[in-house]
Amino acid sequence: MRDLDELALAMPEATKAVSEDGRPSYLVRGKAFCLQRGRRADAVDPETGERLDDVLMFRVDGADAKELVLADPRGIFFTTPHFDGYAAVLIRIRDLAQLDRGELRDAVVDAWLTRAPKRVAKAWLSENEPDG
Repeated sequence: MRDLDELALAMPEATKAVSEDGRPSYLVRGKAFCLQRGRRADAVDPETGERLDDVLMFRVDGADAKELVLADPRGIFFTTPHFDGYAAVLIRIRDLAQLDRGELRDAVVDAWLTRAPKRVAKAWLSENEPDG
């Protein structure tokens, strides 16, 4: 989570809000690109049936990007019926350790790009992407 915090807040105009119960949300101009969800009936531990309290949501760039992320062979990304038709994927905080820092950075950048103003995103990409 320390890496997520650092990477998310390194993005232009990114801010962090923390709920009363300590769950972080990362936003750009008030729009969330990554957040920790509260306990919901649609995400339960398969072994205990308990509602999960360690689920992060990352925005993705549409249905095709979502399917690509969900196809990760490690099986760490998932979705729930609540997210059908919604451009986002879920991952448990405990599974972040299976991502190397570069993969986590890519997830953060991709999520941020879905919410950042076009002008801000274009400027960031021109300075940070190898093609730019």
